[in-house]
Amino acid sequence: MNKYELAVVVSAKLEEEERNATVDKCKGYIERFGGTITDVEGGDKKKLAYEIQNNKEAYYYFIHFDADSTTPLEVENHVRLMENVIRYLCVRQDEA
Repeated sequence: MNKYELAVVVSAKLEEEERNATVDKCKGYIERFGGTITDVEGGDKKKLAYEIQNNKEAYYYFIHFDADSTTPLEVENHVRLMENVIRYLCVRQDEA
């Protein structure tokens, strides 16, 4: 099992319930494809460096999980289609 981090940038135009549902959906994708979530950080509203889809601010979430090497690709394929996610990035974390 490898350790991964999924960074998700969620639109600031959403209410708290919708943001939580979006993050829960991302976590559901991770678990569906065999990952084990270890930690969820974030939920902080930050100003974007440039405007994305008419958003000047967004909420950042960082989901840490353990999974095999095929899981991140499957998760990214599903997160890519989510309307409320304006950016995402899944990276493997080094063993330190």
